[in-house]
Amino acid sequence: MATYELLGVGNALVDVLCNVDDSFLHEHGLVKGSMQLVDESEANNLVSTMSTSHRASGGSCANSMAGFASLGGRGAFIGKLKNDSAGKAFQADMKMLGCSFAAVPSEQGLPTGMCLVFVTPDAQRTMCTHLGTAALLAPDDLNETVISGSKIIYMEGYLFDQPVAQEAMVRAAGVANRAGGKVALTLSDSFCVERHRDAFVELIESNTDILFANEDEFKSLYQVENLEQAVQLSRGKCDVICVTRGERGAVIISDSETIEVKSEAVERLIDTTGAGDQFAAGFLFGLCKDKDLTASARIGAIAAAEVIGHYGARPEKDLAELVAGRLG
Repeated sequence: MATYELLGVGNALVDVLCNVDDSFLHEHGLVKGSMQLVDESEANNLVSTMSTSHRASGGSCANSMAGFASLGGRGAFIGKLKNDSAGKAFQADMKMLGCSFAAVPSEQGLPTGMCLVFVTPDAQRTMCTHLGTAALLAPDDLNETVISGSKIIYMEGYLFDQPVAQEAMVRAAGVANRAGGKVALTLSDSFCVERHRDAFVELIESNTDILFANEDEFKSLYQVENLEQAVQLSRGKCDVICVTRGERGAVIISDSETIEVKSEAVERLIDTTGAGDQFAAGFLFGLCKDKDLTASARIGAIAAAEVIGHYGARPEKDLAELVAGRLG
């Protein structure tokens, strides 16, 4: 039996969430719904404008690992932190969730990274990220014993912005493949796809078994205008592709079939932050428990519906209880 069912490899960040209106985004030149990278000075300037904010450990892949732990999965996470107050808080949060932190924090260099999340009244989130040391995850930071002992490793596209981190992701995928594990990848953001399309395609076609993307990211990857064209171009590139479509649910693509799964009903939409992260957590949990694609996607939809009903990208309710109550 694998030591871990799921290993996340991604940016270790501290999230800072704040409610704003559209005029705030316009004033600061921010594109609604986007994620953009900022330097330390820009991040500090934006933080100074936040009247009320909520702080929590974050990062896309780490948020998925929080959901996976809430579902009852055995998980671990690799990301680059500095041994500063934020880095220590991140590690403590992961431990409290029941997810092992499988990396050694740095003693020098850039600080632990930060993601500023601005939530508008329509529940859209706009993110400005200062990656700090998170972006510099290197092959030497990888715990290959943990990678080899994991059933599935799950990597985030946000990590692709630095060549050294790309090298680490390719190394991790290779180690997992050689050990007989599966490799899952999320494209993370359309802007990531535009910056690194060729590198993504190479990693997907050579070392990826399970791909996650929203509809815009998926169409951008294949530079097409509609989902049907992207489906035709993608089929056979990896074992399973999950395309999330917000309130329209998700499309699951394999070599032999295309499955449409409806979204779960939400009493009140509060904040879409983390919906994709939690869908991935639920879907991967299903696969780790040998569920079929439809059942796995249902678990993903339940996890996504929980997180958009409140602020923040991590579940507040026990996902294992929610899933048991809805699926039996």
